[in-house]
Amino acid sequence: MSTTTAGLIFLAVLILALVAVHVPLGDYMYRVYTSDKDSYAERVVYRLIGVDSRSEQTWGTYARSVLAFSSVSILFLFAFQLVQGKLPLHLHDPATKMTPGLAWNTAVSFVTNTNWQAYSGESTDGHLVQMAGLAVQNFVSAAVGMAVAIALVRGFARRRTGELGNFWVDLVRTVFRILLPISIIAAIVLIAGGAIENFHLNDQAVTTLNGAQQTLTGGPVASQEAIKELGTNGGGFYNANSSHPFENPATWTNWLEIFLLLVISFSLPRTFGRMVGSRRQGYAIASVMATLYAISVTFMLLFQLQHHGTVPTSVGAAMEGVEQRFGIADSAVFADSTTLTSTGAVDSFHDSYTSLGGMMALFNMQLGEVAPGGTGSGLYGMLILAVITVFVAGLMVGRTPEYLGKKINPREIKLAASYFLVTPLIVLTGTAIAMALPGERAGMLNSGPHGLSEVLYAFTSAANNNGSAFAGISVNTDWYNTALGLAMVFGRFLPMVLVLALAGSLAKQGHTPESAGTLPTHRPQFVGMVAGVTVILVALTFLPMLALGPLAEGIH
Repeated sequence: MSTTTAGLIFLAVLILALVAVHVPLGDYMYRVYTSDKDSYAERVVYRLIGVDSRSEQTWGTYARSVLAFSSVSILFLFAFQLVQGKLPLHLHDPATKMTPGLAWNTAVSFVTNTNWQAYSGESTDGHLVQMAGLAVQNFVSAAVGMAVAIALVRGFARRRTGELGNFWVDLVRTVFRILLPISIIAAIVLIAGGAIENFHLNDQAVTTLNGAQQTLTGGPVASQEAIKELGTNGGGFYNANSSHPFENPATWTNWLEIFLLLVISFSLPRTFGRMVGSRRQGYAIASVMATLYAISVTFMLLFQLQHHGTVPTSVGAAMEGVEQRFGIADSAVFADSTTLTSTGAVDSFHDSYTSLGGMMALFNMQLGEVAPGGTGSGLYGMLILAVITVFVAGLMVGRTPEYLGKKINPREIKLAASYFLVTPLIVLTGTAIAMALPGERAGMLNSGPHGLSEVLYAFTSAANNNGSAFAGISVNTDWYNTALGLAMVFGRFLPMVLVLALAGSLAKQGHTPESAGTLPTHRPQFVGMVAGVTVILVALTFLPMLALGPLAEGIH
């Protein structure tokens, strides 16, 4: 069987599996967020944190809760990493201790669901930090994104109210009822496939292909791997991430990990459709995501399999930096999926991709990671783009734009436009400053267009809360740790505040009945318009930088 055929079968089975779970998982999440009953464990948590689960919050209170919870999480994880040497299950090599700058960067990274790693996981963080610090944030940071998305959906669904639900209830239910159960099952399956789950430190002996003995760090890997993918986190227990056989042992576990990182984000549109009372609207949003995903993965496979680029090739495809167990096609699907979501996990070396393959990874993140995007962030990002699309359509026909029975007034479009502009501003400003500083330019391991691409990729990944890297750049410096940390913070929380403000504004409105001039937002025409607006806006914003980086490299 040819590489191309095997890759297409791999992709086809993945798509069929996502289609199969879209309805049941989406309906289940709908019931989670609309139920008026709390489990015993949830009631215990509410009592411990002093929350009345029956009370609701305005958008401002909801936003303050998000920011307060995330701020405390950053402080805790920052301190946890610095004192880990005095705690059980720590690593014994003093040379690998966290510096304050690296601890700040890592704490921000995991709390913002970015999971950017400027360190080697197995040699820097001990098992206790990995389990009680990083893995916990994998759960709650994903849950924060989903909670904000549900708050925005309530803004569309509700009328003449200032209340959007309760952040603490949404957070706890997401963790207890969605993320934990699926992660437990996925971890067991990964263990059955060969992923490790133990408390070994440096006594995991393996035999290499030439018969030599090598000692590797063990640890509770499978449990972290499951939520790493399901929550679109991406931080690896090992520096090699999902190309490491202890994290990703076989071809079928590679398929499972891609499925996990896509499944919630592709199912949330069904939840959205149920909550706004129109399944067709959910199918429309899912169709936009699927259309963009299909186009992107097609180009990624084409560029990698046909080796249009500058890296060494083998057997008709770009093999540098690719794990032999997975091959070109499966690795390309993983890379495309991880950059279209906010996962950032890797099973191959993106810096070694062809110039145009690397450009696709960049462009995927620059889309805002909405196809299907991160857990929660993909849905609210796509709904923002739908709002912008109906506004553009309204300008064309001279009518006040409407979406789901809500008028898109000047306040709403200002919030939507600000949401779209925040991330490009962070990316381009950070890249410009880094390229203007001689010391930071010296951190590039490559010169010319590829060096620019490495810096652009770093800030694009940080601001979009992805976490993957071209890696051909030294970022474990005080400047990069600080700058990328700030990019993660502002790239995560400024858009969230704008989303919640928009949700609050929409919830206060009544319902505008459809008329002859109302743009139908459930038809293929609208699906095409949203996809087109998304691509055009991103192209207008980033094309000059892409032309100087990967495009210039590709035609060099």
